[in-house]
Amino acid sequence: MATRAVVLLSGGLDSATTLAIAGAEGYECHALSFDYGQRHVCELESAKKVAAALGAVQHLTLRLDLRAIGGSALTADIDVPKGRSEEAMSTGIPVTYVPARNTIFLSHALAWAEVLGAQDVFIGVNALDYSGYPDCRPEFTEAFEKLANLATQAGVEGKSRFRVHTPLIELSKAQIVARAYELNVDLSLTWSCYVPEPDGRACGLCDSCLLRKKGFAEARLADPVPSAR
Repeated sequence: MATRAVVLLSGGLDSATTLAIAGAEGYECHALSFDYGQRHVCELESAKKVAAALGAVQHLTLRLDLRAIGGSALTADIDVPKGRSEEAMSTGIPVTYVPARNTIFLSHALAWAEVLGAQDVFIGVNALDYSGYPDCRPEFTEAFEKLANLATQAGVEGKSRFRVHTPLIELSKAQIVARAYELNVDLSLTWSCYVPEPDGRACGLCDSCLLRKKGFAEARLADPVPSAR
């Protein structure tokens, strides 16, 4: 019987590649997505397609209303920055940061892992080509792994030793794109844009679109997802 793992799946490039990596490593993957009030809720349709295409044993979508808290351009009526330079994107924490999002997501993943009897949780965070989010750094995931083993019955009783896997943490966006192609991930199913156009295309100008474009350009591959710009 394969070892079970919970894999956080947003429907984007990074999480889809992470799910493919977990599957390639022999894990029985249980994918977890969140409908948290994000303005780009269309990513959940991508998550559903990616989970099916990559053979997730189960795909669970939890509903959380982070719009009630707000504080982010993704969950409140705050404009999403567009057309920022690489220098601007690498400086400071942008308004698209959702307060404590990965802590919230990993906490739910940990709870489900404990119920499933799984010891492994995968998250597609990346500390190189990213938007400056504090919860995408290795210091954060290492600290959460320690917390996981202190905060659970399975950890305290010694039944489990929880591990948080971050297979993309040290990869550039170009390397992630290349890894996805190596693993035959259908990237046409993925979604990265924060502000979809009315016609359903990606905006091409938000930080997430620009980082995606940079990754495909540097990998010398064509992005199969249409962009307005």
